[in-house]
Amino acid sequence: MNAISVKEKIGYGLGDTACNIVFQIVINFLLIFYTDVFGISAAAAGTLLLVVRLFDGFTDPIMGGIADRTTSKFGKYRPYLLWMAIPYAILGVLAFNTPDTDTATKLVYAYITYTLLMTVYTAINIPYSALGGVMTSDSSERTSIQSYRFSLAMLGGALTVYLLPKLVNYFGNGSEASGYPIAMGVFGAAAVICFLISFATTKERVVSENSQSQSMGLLSIFRDGADLRKNSQWVIIAAITFFLLTAVAMRGSVTGFYIEYFFNEKDRFGQFLSLGMLSGVAGALSANFLRKLYCKVSIFKWASIVTVILHFGFLPLSREDYSIALILSMAANFAHMLVTAILFSMVPDTVEYGKVALKTVGNRMAMSFAGHLLALKFGIALGGAAAGWSLAYVGYIANAEQSEATLNGIVWIYAGGPIVFGFIIIALLKSYILTNAEMQKYS
Repeated sequence: MNAISVKEKIGYGLGDTACNIVFQIVINFLLIFYTDVFGISAAAAGTLLLVVRLFDGFTDPIMGGIADRTTSKFGKYRPYLLWMAIPYAILGVLAFNTPDTDTATKLVYAYITYTLLMTVYTAINIPYSALGGVMTSDSSERTSIQSYRFSLAMLGGALTVYLLPKLVNYFGNGSEASGYPIAMGVFGAAAVICFLISFATTKERVVSENSQSQSMGLLSIFRDGADLRKNSQWVIIAAITFFLLTAVAMRGSVTGFYIEYFFNEKDRFGQFLSLGMLSGVAGALSANFLRKLYCKVSIFKWASIVTVILHFGFLPLSREDYSIALILSMAANFAHMLVTAILFSMVPDTVEYGKVALKTVGNRMAMSFAGHLLALKFGIALGGAAAGWSLAYVGYIANAEQSEATLNGIVWIYAGGPIVFGFIIIALLKSYILTNAEMQKYS
């Protein structure tokens, strides 16, 4: 199949620029927003993050099945970029609005708005991810597409995390509760534009053989999901994704606490995040270059090892070592995004493997990504919840001076997750067989 043009890869990548607005804000700001602005406890916020993600266990496979069965003049997956863009932007604003009411009502409001936001995110992100798998059937080109995707995702994320605190302060005029929804409105409008460009510039080329014969019933949809368990290579990728995102969410959820309380550098929070994400852009772009020289499974393994080693470097730092922490964070994000770009290119590989080696009927690309993204979301849920619970365990008190034990606990939460789960990921990779050479049998 012919190579995909750079223009189309950039257009596709802009879709994840839009998705990453919510993803990065949820990962890096939602917990501290709920505790320090919205006004609920760290433990309650942690439980909320877990419960809402468990709801995705129902919505994700349903959305995957619906997308695989969608028939329109725009294709299977592209239409959702058009249909869901505006609801996505509106719910981003509502989720970061602080109602003037009692704590119990606030908590109910948080559950409702966060659940709706994640439901719409599911409805746009699963078809979007599946779209990357049907733009080409070439395994190497899929890695290139994902490289562009995550480069633009991280670039958008860097701008988001850098500008969000500034826009909150600007629009809120000293009131974060007033500034957050307006700032989210600005980002929501930008996301809509990016989704529309992505819709207009991409094309679906890999067509499922059984698109017309699949039943739309719930039993049929969940049967598709159950079939994924028979694909050992997909299961490995899903497990790796779960542990990777658990680590990412734990680290991301406490980054604000780490910078504000451990280093006493609250004003440099945006800098810390944005520079880390810019290095992530370089990591994702490197995947596009390195895939031409080395097997992507080997790249994945060595980048994972480097990530673990770098996180050990955070543990001995003192409260005066902000600059060293920034350098370590940038290096870790480089390796992490190198891994992420490759990881998402592996999902379509497991679909091709299942179709040829396991005789799986059809090309259930959206369902495979739905299951993969469900593992991702469960990882985020567990990581975010664990961060909230851990903060409560180490004695964190919102908007107060923290004890030495609490500060040390924050450091261990920040660095410990990537270390522990990194070792698990490296062990799982030993059972993954779909190397570049192996994929030649299934393309």
